[in-house]
Amino acid sequence: MRVDLIVVSIIIVMTCAIPLMRSDVEYRPETLSKFGSYEELKTFISWGGYYSGSYFSLLPRSSSAQLKSMNGLEYSATNVQVQGVDEADVVKTDGEYAYLVSGQNVIVAKAYPAEEAKVLSKIAFNGTPNQIFVNNDRLVVFCQDYSQSGPQTHIIVYDLSDRQDPMIVRSIDADGYYFSSRMAGEYIYAIIQKPAWVIDDQLTLPAISSNGECYEVSASEVYHTSIDDYSYFFSTIVSFNVQTDEQEPVHETILTGGSTELYVSMQNIYLAVIHGDETILHRIQINDGVIQHANDGLVPGNVLNQFSMDENKGYFRIATTSRANSLLNNLYVLNMKLEVVGKIEGIAPGESIHSARFMGDTCYLVTFKKIDPFFVIDISNPYEPKILGELKIPGYSDYLHPYDENHIIGVGKETVEAEGGNFAWYQGLKIALFDVSTVSKPEQLGKYEIGDRGTDSPILQDHKAFLFDKQKNLLVIPASIAEINESRDPRGILPNTYGELVWQGACVFAISLDSEEKIMLRGTISHIEDGNLYNNSNYIVRAFYIEDVLYTISESSMKMNSLVDLTEIKELSLNG
Repeated sequence: MRVDLIVVSIIIVMTCAIPLMRSDVEYRPETLSKFGSYEELKTFISWGGYYSGSYFSLLPRSSSAQLKSMNGLEYSATNVQVQGVDEADVVKTDGEYAYLVSGQNVIVAKAYPAEEAKVLSKIAFNGTPNQIFVNNDRLVVFCQDYSQSGPQTHIIVYDLSDRQDPMIVRSIDADGYYFSSRMAGEYIYAIIQKPAWVIDDQLTLPAISSNGECYEVSASEVYHTSIDDYSYFFSTIVSFNVQTDEQEPVHETILTGGSTELYVSMQNIYLAVIHGDETILHRIQINDGVIQHANDGLVPGNVLNQFSMDENKGYFRIATTSRANSLLNNLYVLNMKLEVVGKIEGIAPGESIHSARFMGDTCYLVTFKKIDPFFVIDISNPYEPKILGELKIPGYSDYLHPYDENHIIGVGKETVEAEGGNFAWYQGLKIALFDVSTVSKPEQLGKYEIGDRGTDSPILQDHKAFLFDKQKNLLVIPASIAEINESRDPRGILPNTYGELVWQGACVFAISLDSEEKIMLRGTISHIEDGNLYNNSNYIVRAFYIEDVLYTISESSMKMNSLVDLTEIKELSLNG
């Protein structure tokens, strides 16, 4: 009892000291440590966190590369942030076959040639398959289900040597929600998050099982910082070799807050945990499946998503929005100890970051409140980042994608300034092409607007829905288009009027710097044939190509169209 009182006293003193520490040191690396015992871990959570009494859903918030198949066929890969680091998705292709998450099934289909497309096998799950990887003849499925003890994540590896009969060769089960994952070479790194709740004076630590053998993480293995939070989660990183079944998985567990973003380079995993008006950073080194928790750090403001983070030449860069007193945006450069070495603060006061993209020594940043400032920021000197140029235009971009080293594609919303306030009403989708060759004077070369207010695209929340190939002059954007019927309101259309949903499908564009019309709509493809616009299973969510065939994917079907003239070649039902 005496030892418990001492531990509690120490924690109270540490908690009270935190505000004093923050007033003296603005940016500090956090102290990395492990818990000494189960009781110490339980006490830490009991004093810093709280139990809500019920489970709640913890979901991820969430460059197309041209590859060649074993047969020499050109095909598009998943649009990822870091070259060489694959991201799990609901659709994958290897240039000959397609692998698709459809409801509670994962489907393996012959995709090329398009005329011979057919379903080869269908893998049914009791839970919900979230995302998949494909690595040569291996298929990895991340599946979620729930039991009396809480959420469970299942990682199942299949041998695809016979694609008509995939065989399970490995299974890994972990307590918690599947958050996200990456694949580098033959190694997969998955992040599983389990709520850390003390219920009836008991704390259940996460357990991991591999091929039936169970291992419970001990309290002394859990990393943590000194920062208190409203609620805690065990964030467990599990890594394994997808090609070597006998190699056991390895793991590390960190006690974090619940609101987390993820960035992964070839060398490091960065967990960014939003805590009040700060972002806590955890750097975990990775190397051929080996995981080593290296450093923790802290920066002011909240990170938006994974594209607000980047690693380059031994430095970590992050853009945040502070909301403590007024809206301010910041860019920080940290060394590998996660110490801030360079910064720009107070960018675009009163606005918030809508998108960011790091490209080598340059950061492109879009903020918004009434107009869209597009910033070009030089970070070639990590100790002295500086704003080189700024472009103010209506609208904003939620996603930025490189066209080439001097041009950027932006996808977001058009806007109309409000007459009675310091804000703007967003309208339909907007695709913009920016010229950044003159860094001090960025320019919008062209734009294309889709629909009226209420028009939406999954790209605004999920970059993996974006298909672009410069060599093929191809841009494909899934969209739900809303249009306003002007005849219904004789008083005129106000900027806050929503349109009615009239169409869903994929918009196929050509982008050319040499054309007068830089962004040109080539045509559209839809899977909706019965006019039922509210049947989400017919919504196109992904697109890829193999050679000269464009494939569009919904939950219910895969449609194949010619890239030459977009004529339909075949449609394959995924429900049969």
